[in-house]
Amino acid sequence: MQVIERRTALAIPPLLRLAFRPFFLAGAGLALLVVPLWLLALSGAMGGWQPAGGWLAWHRHELLFGFGLAIVAGFLLTAVQTWTGQPGLSGKPLAALALLWLLARLAWLANLPWSLLAPLELAFPLAVAVLMGTTLWKVRQKRNYPIVLLLLLLAGADGLALYGLLPGHESWQRQAVLTGLWLVAAMMGLIGGRVIPFFIQRGLGRVEGVAPWPRLDRLLLAGSALMALLYALGPALVVNIWVGLLFGALAVGHLLRLLRWHDRGLWRVPLLWSLYLAYGWLALACLGMALWHFGVPLNPSLAVHGLTIGAMAGLILAMIARVSLGHTGRALEPPAGMTPAFVLLNLACFSRVVLVLFLPLAGLWLAALCWVLAFGLYAWRYGPMLLRARVDGHPG
Repeated sequence: MQVIERRTALAIPPLLRLAFRPFFLAGAGLALLVVPLWLLALSGAMGGWQPAGGWLAWHRHELLFGFGLAIVAGFLLTAVQTWTGQPGLSGKPLAALALLWLLARLAWLANLPWSLLAPLELAFPLAVAVLMGTTLWKVRQKRNYPIVLLLLLLAGADGLALYGLLPGHESWQRQAVLTGLWLVAAMMGLIGGRVIPFFIQRGLGRVEGVAPWPRLDRLLLAGSALMALLYALGPALVVNIWVGLLFGALAVGHLLRLLRWHDRGLWRVPLLWSLYLAYGWLALACLGMALWHFGVPLNPSLAVHGLTIGAMAGLILAMIARVSLGHTGRALEPPAGMTPAFVLLNLACFSRVVLVLFLPLAGLWLAALCWVLAFGLYAWRYGPMLLRARVDGHPG
């Protein structure tokens, strides 16, 4: 029986053997497209062509619900196999899910009617939530149920973004994306809080890791989820000292985690310091939003880009670089070019958050260039790995 199952698994094209393969590759491809197209649109080079909702709405939406959600899906639908011992999504069902994601991306660019765009767009996050939920339910793995809830809430935020495409409701689009971003921040805190200290311990060969602090973990998860709710309901959109206090508490909590996780040895290992710096940008984004709510005259967009580029994209690049190695049977040593990619992405965030204050145009274009180079290096170095079978002969 095992021989037959192995033969069947090996008959599946490598790209469709586990979800990380198509979705990491597709997410990196979209990352390479979204930022250059947005800058071309800003410079007036796109003529009269407009995606659904216009270029600003498309830029906001696709970086979160296109790029971000593709990576989340690839990671979770691969990890759930390890968490539960249940077979991961593969073959034709995985191809259908990837096609659904792709059709939604094309529908936004083609500016399809809302009646066609909405079901295509919402089907993907709902399908990922259902797949995760049913797999976890089979083994009653309650510890990971919050992930399914976050996925469902992300689908709801995506629905609000679609509602913002209707005439007279445009403000909902920005509000929905900000809601979704803090739901992703909650997921980053939840998963990052588990894997980053574990990776540091394993990567440095430490006998003991950092002891868990469950109360802090729960508070950070609840705080980020509450922040998403405050964006959905509106109070977080305007200066509000109580929202500022919550952001400040989140910043302190994330900084406490960073202090507890710190080990001087991690700065010698690119797969570790890239994760650590990404989590640091999450703390800085919370601090920036707290300062704005306290009345400090800074543009909240800077904190949002600290969250999206430094924290979200930084954590994504570091995680997919590591996961892609482990799940293709390779040693956890990134190929040539990936250390510069980690540096470039952090430079992209610094340029978009800090340099733009002094050199607005140069900072914007430098951020875009560094972003494209970072994800271009990933696609170049990891694309062949994702398209080929594991080097150890395992069917995954």
